[in-house]
Amino acid sequence: MVAMTTHPVHSHLPAKNITLEDVITKRTFAAKSISSITTSKNGEFYTTLDKGSIIRYRYQTGTVVDTLVHAKDLEAYDLRINNYEFSPDETKILFYVNAQSIYRRSYVADNYVWDISGKNLLKVSPEGMEQLATFSPDGQKVAFVKNNNLYVSDLKGNIIAITTDGEKNRIINGAPDWVYEEEFSFNKAFEWSPDGKKIAWIRFDESRVKEYNLMVYKGLKPERIENTLYPSLYSYKYPKAGEDNSIVSVLVYNLENQETTTMDIGLDTDIYIPRIYWSKQPDILAIARLNRHQNKFELLFAQTSTGKSKIVYTDTNPYYIDESAYSELTFIDPQQILLFSERDGYNHLYLYNTSNSKLVQITKGNYDVINLYGYAPKTKTVYYSSTEEGSIYRTLFSIKIDGKNKLKLSENKGTNSAVFNADFSYFINTYSSATQPPVYSLYTTDRKLIRIIEDNSELVEKIKQYKIPKKNFTTVTTSENIALNAWILKPTDFDSTVQYPAIITQYSGPNSQQVLDRWGIGWEEVLAQEGFIVLCVDPRGTGGRGESFRKVTYLQLGKYETIDLIETAQYLQSLPYISAQNIGIWGWSYGGFMALNCITQGADVFAAAVSVAPVTNWRYYDNIYTERYMRKPQENADGYDNNSPINHVEKFKGNLLLITGSFDDNVHPQNSYEFAETMVQADKQFDMMVYTNRNHSIFGGNTRLHLYKKKIEFFKQNLNR
Repeated sequence: MVAMTTHPVHSHLPAKNITLEDVITKRTFAAKSISSITTSKNGEFYTTLDKGSIIRYRYQTGTVVDTLVHAKDLEAYDLRINNYEFSPDETKILFYVNAQSIYRRSYVADNYVWDISGKNLLKVSPEGMEQLATFSPDGQKVAFVKNNNLYVSDLKGNIIAITTDGEKNRIINGAPDWVYEEEFSFNKAFEWSPDGKKIAWIRFDESRVKEYNLMVYKGLKPERIENTLYPSLYSYKYPKAGEDNSIVSVLVYNLENQETTTMDIGLDTDIYIPRIYWSKQPDILAIARLNRHQNKFELLFAQTSTGKSKIVYTDTNPYYIDESAYSELTFIDPQQILLFSERDGYNHLYLYNTSNSKLVQITKGNYDVINLYGYAPKTKTVYYSSTEEGSIYRTLFSIKIDGKNKLKLSENKGTNSAVFNADFSYFINTYSSATQPPVYSLYTTDRKLIRIIEDNSELVEKIKQYKIPKKNFTTVTTSENIALNAWILKPTDFDSTVQYPAIITQYSGPNSQQVLDRWGIGWEEVLAQEGFIVLCVDPRGTGGRGESFRKVTYLQLGKYETIDLIETAQYLQSLPYISAQNIGIWGWSYGGFMALNCITQGADVFAAAVSVAPVTNWRYYDNIYTERYMRKPQENADGYDNNSPINHVEKFKGNLLLITGSFDDNVHPQNSYEFAETMVQADKQFDMMVYTNRNHSIFGGNTRLHLYKKKIEFFKQNLNR
């Protein structure tokens, strides 16, 4: 049995009901934001994108200095900026249009360079459709990837092919393969040297990686279909758990002598290279190397003229290395690196000296550092956010590089993030909470408020007109005396003498968090308005609470999360205003995996579940993610099989709605199809919905609205209200 401690939020009851259309298609409660903030090199100005125009403001006064690009200047070219990048000297702007997505982070687009003073427009390459177009440090060239090869344009009509061996499903230069992009959270796998004379890149040889095939049918925007009468087959390389990866290499091209040098990354090819960096030393490339188990991170310094390398830093972990350890390196000077490590049980910042191997801890305490915003060399100050005020909050801090003079920068408790200017004299703080839409404020880094840029006051007034259930933050204490973060929504006309059905919403994936004090009005509020009690909970394995809490699930994903979710449901059953026989659960992706585990292993507790795009067998999922937490199935067969819901269908006895997209390149529809077949053979009745040509996000046209309507109707039909 579990106990719950609740902190209610009281409010009056406004007039209007909210609808799914309000939260999904009309975006009635969408907050205003500041789009594409870019800071100037001198730290005095920042720019934003407003209706296709790039407007420059002065930090100190907030006044508009000038408009660098007028949307009307590009009208003659039938172009509209939706994202942009300044050249280092801030005389040119690189932007793209006509973007076509490939996977989660990758896309091809037509890239253009706009000369601000001359108002001249140049297309990066004649045919367009490039990837990852990036200015050189002097702003005179642009490097890009196209058709798996790496190129450089001198912006005068001359294009150099740095590589020529790129080939679909075989060789990729300068961009990550599918699994690197998805699980190492990056897209660009090349970097200009600081002097602009060299380009380093990662080369992926996918030859030995097995192909996965997806069918593409006629439908809304069938981008990959070749014939509308016969479905097309889309094939790409996808390494499942225990299977072969790409063989990676790191190379450096010298633009002056047109020579390519291969860096020494060791003889073992069963490794990962999740990042490359140019160090502060001339001709030294820093290479992050991970072993297959991802529990050993090594930083290599490679001499780019010879390719010779040496290990300058090593971090090991009994479980796995957190991604921040290799994705957030900051090179302060030729010897010192600012980096993350969990070596004291929490994710903290350290200063490492490569010349004497000295490691000094900068932040300390029983909390996790979440974001590193940067380092100000003039004041020797580090800027970051952490969970120091509580795991459901994000608070901004500064601290000296020696760990002294820590200063809290954000004023309000909730979720805070920041964009700092170039010299770290100003920052724009974005703050929100469960009751406060985002507020954008400009501060000096000594905490002086300059002005409020946007407070979303119109939205604050608008929501007063609606019946919006308020989130009550709470903790659910399990039978093992573990307090789980949660929030609860009740109908606005809640009556404690009435019994309500309840729905648990969760994601539950490693190091994730759903229970955060941040702004958002979604379909959960609609559910509460429809007469359901909605509870969101973060079980063991989730983030913000230190290593022991988030890594307890190592080698057995799903085990402890299922226990915690079942106990949470059991507590709900004990409440007098909950209908004990009408507890439901839903989730998407990892949350879908957990919903299936709960409706099978927790069949005596849960009456209904909605599972969207779920993993149903960890053997079906990609190797970087799965092996990080489970190791290979060849090493941990029981961990895989005992916690995969496909092996628990015989326990199922409730109501299930299983949903997948037929073109899910991430969690393949194979997961749902195989689970469905297992249910059929076990003579278990259930409902299933397949969205044609939709990927993992199941989005496009009317699709998202249709999906959420279907979920609500399912719960209405199967949880008696």
